[in-house]
Amino acid sequence: MTVEATKFESLKSLPFADGTFETTGKIHDPITFTLDKDSSLKVTIFPIHDYKTLPSNLIKVIQNEFNFVVEEGRTYPHHNVMIDEEFIKYWFHAFVAVLVEGEYTSIDQLNDQHKHTSVEDWEKLFLGNFYVKPNYIGRCSHVCNAGFIVNHQKRGLGLGKELGKKYLLWAPKLGYVYSVFNLVFETNVASLKIWDNLGFERIGYVKNVAVLKGEDKLVGAIMFGKDL
Repeated sequence: MTVEATKFESLKSLPFADGTFETTGKIHDPITFTLDKDSSLKVTIFPIHDYKTLPSNLIKVIQNEFNFVVEEGRTYPHHNVMIDEEFIKYWFHAFVAVLVEGEYTSIDQLNDQHKHTSVEDWEKLFLGNFYVKPNYIGRCSHVCNAGFIVNHQKRGLGLGKELGKKYLLWAPKLGYVYSVFNLVFETNVASLKIWDNLGFERIGYVKNVAVLKGEDKLVGAIMFGKDL
């Protein structure tokens, strides 16, 4: 059986369509590595299928970083912040990968070592994260989308590209076969460079799609696609 035929067989039952992800791929083990821009810094990325496995103060920091980007008004289409249940339902709907400073072998170790870590301290340890979820419904739900956020105090360390590389590693293990990024604004030069460098194709352009803070005209967006 060819690779394509094997993929089709695994998707005939529409495993992503009901939104429960009960029969889709699961990732259990975190990955520890060093940054390309700082080989002295060990970091760990955790696969999260259930937000309840994360320390609550770390979730608050992830929420705060999302809202910082929303209020910044430059890279996400959202115009209203989200808090608590609304944020968790949106961001942690399917799968999230969370990158923090330090070396860990399990999510249990992370929780044990950070039982009393404050929001302020997590702001120093949290590096970034991304979600992965279906980009379309039903019969097309095996095509995924992702949203990336880097700790705004840690920009310049190449974290966006590091997250992008781990996305390409983990998205196919979840069972997705193709990736679509719907709106990468043409003013977001850093993101455009990352996806071009990681081998994504520019599959479309949406003209005049955004009213962004700091711009005096409507901004277009690139659509990116990539086989997984």
